[in-house]
Amino acid sequence: MTGVSQRPGMGACPFDGGTTFRVWAPNASQVSVQLLSGAAAGQAVALVAEEGGCWSGDVSEVGPGDGYLYSLAWQNRSLLRIDPYARHVTNSAGHGLVYDEAAFIWAEDDYRSPSWDELVIYELHVGTFAPAGDGQVGNLVDAAARLPYLRDLGITAVELLPVAEFAGDRSWGYNPALPFAVEASYGGPDALKGFVHAAHELGIAVLLDVVYNHLGPGDLDHDLWRFDGWYENNGGGIYFYQDWRADTGWGSRPDYGRPQVRQYLRDNAASWLGTYRLDGLRLDATAAIRNATGGSDPGQDIPEGWRLLQTVNDDVATAQPWKIRIAEDMRNNEWVTKPTAEGGAGFPAQWDPDFVVQVRQALLPPDDAARSMAGLAAAVTRRYDGQPLARVVFTESHDADANGGERVPEAIDPGHADSWWSKKRSTLGAALVFTAPGIPMLFQGQEFLENLWFADSRPVDWAKKDTFAGILALYRDLIRLRRDLEGHTRGLRGEGVQVHHVNDVDKVLAYHRWKDGGQQDDTVVLLNFANRAYDSYVIGLPRSGVWRVRFNSDWSGYDDTFGDHHSLDCTTWSQPRDGLPWSANLSIGPYTTLILSQDD
Repeated sequence: MTGVSQRPGMGACPFDGGTTFRVWAPNASQVSVQLLSGAAAGQAVALVAEEGGCWSGDVSEVGPGDGYLYSLAWQNRSLLRIDPYARHVTNSAGHGLVYDEAAFIWAEDDYRSPSWDELVIYELHVGTFAPAGDGQVGNLVDAAARLPYLRDLGITAVELLPVAEFAGDRSWGYNPALPFAVEASYGGPDALKGFVHAAHELGIAVLLDVVYNHLGPGDLDHDLWRFDGWYENNGGGIYFYQDWRADTGWGSRPDYGRPQVRQYLRDNAASWLGTYRLDGLRLDATAAIRNATGGSDPGQDIPEGWRLLQTVNDDVATAQPWKIRIAEDMRNNEWVTKPTAEGGAGFPAQWDPDFVVQVRQALLPPDDAARSMAGLAAAVTRRYDGQPLARVVFTESHDADANGGERVPEAIDPGHADSWWSKKRSTLGAALVFTAPGIPMLFQGQEFLENLWFADSRPVDWAKKDTFAGILALYRDLIRLRRDLEGHTRGLRGEGVQVHHVNDVDKVLAYHRWKDGGQQDDTVVLLNFANRAYDSYVIGLPRSGVWRVRFNSDWSGYDDTFGDHHSLDCTTWSQPRDGLPWSANLSIGPYTTLILSQDD
């Protein structure tokens, strides 16, 4: 090795005959790379200082798979650290492995991400989605084997909880130790690439949760903490704030004001979308990036955090504009989904926190009188910055089903998640998810009445897939209608919505959905939130003629305890109602959803 490397790249970058090492350690007086395996095992090779606080060097006879650590000298101490840019590690307390990002063989394919109006997201946690056996941690190979099931369900995108290397083998993933490395217990970087490739072959996009609001937590969980020794105010060193902005409650907040830290996070987003060919990112807790308390107090704002969000979005919008970015901000802040040119953060979509709250408030009470149809109407019609697809809607998620929360069927009838009440009202919630404007999302197992709250030690109970095969079929039918796979509910993919019937006495709600309008486009959704059937219920309809019942959630084919209340096709008569020009008489069962449209 001679002098500063002239090769680009951070971390360990292999080339023909060796590897370039580059690391940012501005407070170290010396830096060397300790080679732990391979032809050069046992050697310590000194790196050379560059401008800007980096150290680098080209080291021969070191290649993919060889183990290494950095040794940093600081105030007469020697610090051993895992490479912050390591793509492959033995584990979060082990060492890095040189990884050749170009070595994975991607088969030729013509995969293209689904249009955003066709997105149906399935949120899953790799460790519990498809473990190979009792007590084992699931991995990406196991999860990939379940992808045909998701395709058959109608899912068009999976959203993985974070897979960046974390402490231990079991975690939700929101305690990142090494943001560039794929968790070793999940199979490492090639396993993630294999998962993405398998998903793309089935026409499924892959989205990933990333955590930029904190790292760690704690000095025992990750080597970024006081990486080169320096720190102030008992803080975390060069990667973190050292003042009132440092603590998030989950771990230390990265110092977005440092150009090297901003670049580190930008490089991370680019790596997931580029190297791994992921189709989008969901940024965790963006409110904690833009505000020190994660709230709305302007005195706690972090302007450089807002600029980081804008920069990441601009990076992706410039290089790969078709890839989606979703914010989990949970503050109903429209500026999160406004364009950066207007001062917004630039996210195309964000999670809608009020939808899950208002829908659950209508599903969970045992007393029908407690259900608010006005609240549901607001949940159906809400949009950010005037864009219906700027929100993700759901009734279950990893957060809603844990942290003191429960699965919807369990919360409806505690201890009896398989009761008639739980099945009927939880599927009402599913119908709202798939017929309201927005991007619909399910959480793993929701489609077959998984009842236990989410924990990283509890696998999905796949036996329920057969036990509740009818409920699974109900979800499959809803997804087909949402995607307009039969060609007669195009309105469910459109932007148009009018909640034209709000009956808070009888607990009935109806709304009209459309894309361009017309036959096989105009779609009407009727929901009965009462424990009684209506043999003759009159609502307004937007067009004359025969309206077909495309979906009836009371069908006994979905569950033999359902009433099989026959809701027949109806014909309009020329009398305005609910602000629409035509009327029709419908029959609907208790706690039931009907979806109607017309033939061509």
